[in-house]
Amino acid sequence: MTKTKVTQETMRMTVLTTARLRLEPICDEHLAGLFELNSDPEVMRYITGKPDTLEDTQAMITRCKARWAEWGYSWWACIESASGALIGAGAIQHLGHDAVNPLEIGWRFRKDKWRQGFASEAARCMAGFAFDTLKPPCLLAVCHPDNLGSARVMQGLGMRYRGQEPWYKMDCAVYEISAEQWRAQAAAQPSSPPQPQP
Repeated sequence: MTKTKVTQETMRMTVLTTARLRLEPICDEHLAGLFELNSDPEVMRYITGKPDTLEDTQAMITRCKARWAEWGYSWWACIESASGALIGAGAIQHLGHDAVNPLEIGWRFRKDKWRQGFASEAARCMAGFAFDTLKPPCLLAVCHPDNLGSARVMQGLGMRYRGQEPWYKMDCAVYEISAEQWRAQAAAQPSSPPQPQP
């Protein structure tokens, strides 16, 4: 597996691509698409429990831009290659938004794109970026205990359930995978790693 040397400057602009998606670091240009996503009560049901206002989404973009600048990773806008539309968002960030905590992976997608494999496709790409570039010892994911769809994506990544823990003002189901488990899984099912794009 080829390792890509990524400088701090290029990490800040890391774009990832999959067969059907282009993952772009969230910026002001994504406001309309993100607001459409975040204002859907069903999308947000297990995340915050309520739809975002336009101001909420703008604040999210501001936070994400700051984290990209500081850490070189945060939330991506998931752009469908076929349509050019923003259909979701995904992240590598610190659990609880605190750099002392492990890295977590997360995602959300428009309802009309559910059950089509987009979340799994984006998650596998982001996890590959995390383990290949950031090299954490493990990667975590959390979801509301009733969010069975997200839990299935976590399980599909090879993540293992470790219990319920309080995160983001609710009791969450927590899943994790170690770097060793990720590498062993990749060796068993070889595939090309996601490549940062200019």
